[in-house]
Amino acid sequence: MSKLIVRKAAVLGAGVMGAQIAAHLANADVPVVLFDLPAREGDKNGIVGKAIDGLKKLQPGPLASKGRLQHIDAANYEEHLALLGECDLVIEAIAERMDWKNDLYGKIAPHLKAGAIVASNTSGLSMNQLAQGLPEAVRPRFCGIHFFNPPRYMHLVEIIGTQGTDVATLDALETWLVSRLGKGVIRALDTPNFVANRIGVFSILAVMHHTQAFGLGFDEVDALTGPRIGRPKSATYRTADVVGLDTLAHVVNTMQSTLPDDPWHAHFQNPAWLKALIEKGALGQKTRGGIYRKNGKEIQILDVKAQEYRTSAGDIAEEVAAILKIRNPAEKFAALRQSGHPQAQFLWSIFRDVFHYCAVQLENVADNARDLDLAVRWGFGWAQGPFETWQAAGWADIARAIAADIAAGKSMSSAPLPAWALEPSRTGVHAAGGSYSASRNAYVPRSTLPVYQRQLFPERVLGEAGATPEKSGETLYENDGVRLWRLPAVDAGIGILSIKSKMHAIGNEVLDGVLAAVARAETTLDGVVVWHEAPFAVGANLAQVAEACAAGAWDKLEATVEQFQRASQALKYAQVPVVAAVQGMALGGGCEFVMHSGKRVMALESYIGLVEAGVGLIPAGGGCKEFAIRAAQWAGQSATPGEVFSFLQPVFQNVAMAKVAKSAEEAVEMGFGRPSDTILFNAHELLWVGIREARAMADAGYAPPLKARGVTVAGRAGIATLEMMLVNMKEGGMISAHDYKVARAAAVALCGGEIESGNKVDEEWLLTVERREFVALLKTPETQARIKHMLETGKPLRN
Repeated sequence: MSKLIVRKAAVLGAGVMGAQIAAHLANADVPVVLFDLPAREGDKNGIVGKAIDGLKKLQPGPLASKGRLQHIDAANYEEHLALLGECDLVIEAIAERMDWKNDLYGKIAPHLKAGAIVASNTSGLSMNQLAQGLPEAVRPRFCGIHFFNPPRYMHLVEIIGTQGTDVATLDALETWLVSRLGKGVIRALDTPNFVANRIGVFSILAVMHHTQAFGLGFDEVDALTGPRIGRPKSATYRTADVVGLDTLAHVVNTMQSTLPDDPWHAHFQNPAWLKALIEKGALGQKTRGGIYRKNGKEIQILDVKAQEYRTSAGDIAEEVAAILKIRNPAEKFAALRQSGHPQAQFLWSIFRDVFHYCAVQLENVADNARDLDLAVRWGFGWAQGPFETWQAAGWADIARAIAADIAAGKSMSSAPLPAWALEPSRTGVHAAGGSYSASRNAYVPRSTLPVYQRQLFPERVLGEAGATPEKSGETLYENDGVRLWRLPAVDAGIGILSIKSKMHAIGNEVLDGVLAAVARAETTLDGVVVWHEAPFAVGANLAQVAEACAAGAWDKLEATVEQFQRASQALKYAQVPVVAAVQGMALGGGCEFVMHSGKRVMALESYIGLVEAGVGLIPAGGGCKEFAIRAAQWAGQSATPGEVFSFLQPVFQNVAMAKVAKSAEEAVEMGFGRPSDTILFNAHELLWVGIREARAMADAGYAPPLKARGVTVAGRAGIATLEMMLVNMKEGGMISAHDYKVARAAAVALCGGEIESGNKVDEEWLLTVERREFVALLKTPETQARIKHMLETGKPLRN
């Protein structure tokens, strides 16, 4: 298979999707030329310039760091088409009009680089028809690349080949998208709306249909169709607002116009209330009002019967809430079917009709059931795909119940279930050897593309073969907090240190385990990778801290803090390389473990920060100490080696404000990582790369850093300068008296204690200072109240 090299890319269309696709390419170190129509007045690149500027304001942020903007160049179709000759990948992302797209293809064709891949980001137009707008010589390298919004964060990308697309091109593109952009790729069939939107939008239509049939409120339905059934918090109607009601309506219209033979075609229409909202310009979140709207501080919901907005409540009946708490899926679905409550009947109905639709349409929309389930998971954020849910609930029982409802006229369509779904021996569609393909009448294994060998523990579907990390490899050491293990088939000399606690919180058992595991690794291994599935670590075990505070066990607490510092130091000074493989949140003590590791391999979506100020504390697992040392090192490389304060000031602001990096790249910029660290876009590759990084360090003759001595500190003068800023903030009402106390403690720890500026200290001195300040704060009732509030509510307390 030939390798795809993208030295430069072009994105055609600077709308919301096009601009964000360009941003994500820039995140991945791919220079991008972003095109749009020439502006009628002023700068001809005005349309693109406005779109690029808008990237800085979008939330969630499409850019991994603000500096990525410099890799996006503005262009217009009138003046700059020759730039396409430099681009290896051209992604068209203009409006969903076949005639507009074909017209654009005619304009760009003469300027394309030989061998360049051309792709459309269409969400549902026929790729084979679109291909007709390109010269025959280009068609083997033309396909669909359907990103989901927002492109940086949504895992799914659907690739859609045409009858003339070269298979090697699709393989190379899939490999590049998976590893370079970090995507989950599904090879979709060239059918309207492809896989995820076809199923996901049908699910929304089913919810809308049954909302009306059972007389439920939109807020009531959102309470039912969110996390309680394994779907995102935005559930159904709030999701529609986020996507845009006009966008949703467009996709529904596409299904209506392109799927006349679909047995559910009568339901492919937008409800009158949705049309009315669109006509009024109430398009959802982008117009600050749609199905939901905010009136002052009150969240309101559209009441269709009353034709006006009311306060959103979203109450679930106790009977139904109790059913949803049943853990056994088969028992849960049986209870929903047996209950006479409208909410329970609503839930059974929406599941039944989605199961029914997926079974009938599987052969038409996807190669196999795994592709369908993963597409819905990745594209719509469901915890399980439709077929997984059906299989978990007992395939045969659910199939019989669906068939009975079809016969009774209760389902949305009278189409019979396909024969394969009713086979007496069938227990599901996912098995150890693969997933069922209705078109082939066979079970299909996963892709064998080499890129997937980098994913040691890929995301699986229910019933599929594949070991979990917890049950894999050879255990070398284990206690209640951690497990040290290895995968001999990958590298017997590199250990994997995994934290086992809930949310990977760092308590006494974890600290003991880290120290013992590092000691074991030093004598039996060549290196260690600290890895477990996200989050990396949410910080110290606050429940243990609160319990010790309540008992007044201050000596025990100080000993625990010292143990935390020793664990961090063990990671830093281990005689073998320690690589932190980071995904998700690495907060507080988790951040300190990351900072003390010999190297970091971080997923782009890693959110790292010292957040102790949120519970009235300061970093004391070596975090303040480490930044004091780094400030001295940074100053030593500057024109004024003895002046460390200017390097401490931004660190102090981040610590005092509990600021969290919003990407791995930002984490490096904030000093939690280093420029030499590795950033990956696909989190499933973390362990594979981490093991190889540790092996490379070991093979290069790794030696731990020497302990820092003669660290120049900012001392009293630095503390005083920072304190002046705090005084102004306190007097201005921006911070409370206790905020002041916490921030001052951070200043003392970062500046090396209340000693003369310019003094030189060692690490033990710095550790002692931060430990003393930490314990002093723990003894205050305000900090104890903050810890209690965080444990009870999960939110910080301002007191």
